[in-house]
Amino acid sequence: MSDTWVALEGGTDPAEHRGVLRRAHESFATAGRVERPVRPVVAASWRRSARARVSPEGTARVELTDDGLASYRDAHPLSRMMPLFRELMGAYAMDGEHLMAVCDAHGRLLWVEGHRATRLRAGRMNFVPGARWSEAVTGTNAPGTAIAVDRPVQVFAAEHFQRPVHPWTCAAAPVHDPYTGRLLGAVDITGGDRLAHPHSLAFVGAVARAAESQLALLAPPPAADSVRLSALGRDEALLITAGRKVRLSRRHSEILTLLARRPEGATGDELLVELYEDESVNPVTLRAELSRLRGLLGPGLLRSRPYRLAVRVDADFDTVARRLASGSVAAALSAYEGPLLPGSQAPTVVRLRRRLADQLRAALIARGDPGLLADWAYSPWGEDDLPVWRALASVLPVQQRPAALARVRELDAWQRP
Repeated sequence: MSDTWVALEGGTDPAEHRGVLRRAHESFATAGRVERPVRPVVAASWRRSARARVSPEGTARVELTDDGLASYRDAHPLSRMMPLFRELMGAYAMDGEHLMAVCDAHGRLLWVEGHRATRLRAGRMNFVPGARWSEAVTGTNAPGTAIAVDRPVQVFAAEHFQRPVHPWTCAAAPVHDPYTGRLLGAVDITGGDRLAHPHSLAFVGAVARAAESQLALLAPPPAADSVRLSALGRDEALLITAGRKVRLSRRHSEILTLLARRPEGATGDELLVELYEDESVNPVTLRAELSRLRGLLGPGLLRSRPYRLAVRVDADFDTVARRLASGSVAAALSAYEGPLLPGSQAPTVVRLRRRLADQLRAALIARGDPGLLADWAYSPWGEDDLPVWRALASVLPVQQRPAALARVRELDAWQRP
């Protein structure tokens, strides 16, 4: 195929391709072998699904209902985009007997609307508001995989990891905060073979871009003198200053992270200790890095003697810490995009990363909310977190516990000396 993100090129017979994919899915489910013509994006997703111990026979799990779902939706940034989504996709979904769905950044469906008969059919596999369709829970599917790879994805028939979803075709695209780039969720179109066309992928991608443009119009732009640092879940931090977005190198990311939490500044010797594992690093090396950073940031932002930032920096890791300190655990988790500079080995960054993760984990376990615990457990950084899996298994409804308990036993055996 010329575009590996498209499930079917124009002119391909859907029925014939469905049979080929069904045989390839069976080969993977029984022998772990990926056969042609499975697309690379699907093969990679199948492997992630298998590592997450997703059952090919399973179905999605409903986590939010009634008042809990309503309040969560009302507070979500994408709630403001629902009029736009309905305007752009509503008639298309109804006329084509499709569904329009919107999920959060954890793959939890928030809205599922469209043709009534199609909604009833989809409900049998729990494609309903409040159900989690992340890859780690339901395997390969368009909204979950679009979030996992952070780009528009189309999934056709037996490309879905779970067999109950094989009759369906879906296309989804991620939606981001237009200023920070933070992933907010995804918009999806789901239906039958008529969606198995390159146009459906292009269509949902255009809808996601329209939503990001609308979000930019609705939200006031950052003040001219504001500085925003996003370093969670990124090896290379993103700095937003004076209307500019600057992607920093790994070392510059570490330096700004350290200076952002030390408004009083730090001497060169202090930065050497905080940044470098090797104590023999020449101070000239650090001064060169700081000189390059000053040139990148522009005049006046980075000062010296001691090294400090001339303005207050609004850092995403500070936002998480503030929300935790105020007891807002759900809000803290929603702002936590992942470990702080996960690839960094700078001693102080490592300590900050561990401290923030430990504090958030402890707060989640103390809260004991199944949805919040699942958000952590099914994230890339929480999939091996035994204390959280134990806490999750203890608070899940009885019928939902077996999978979590199995994961607890597996992690316990793996981590036992």
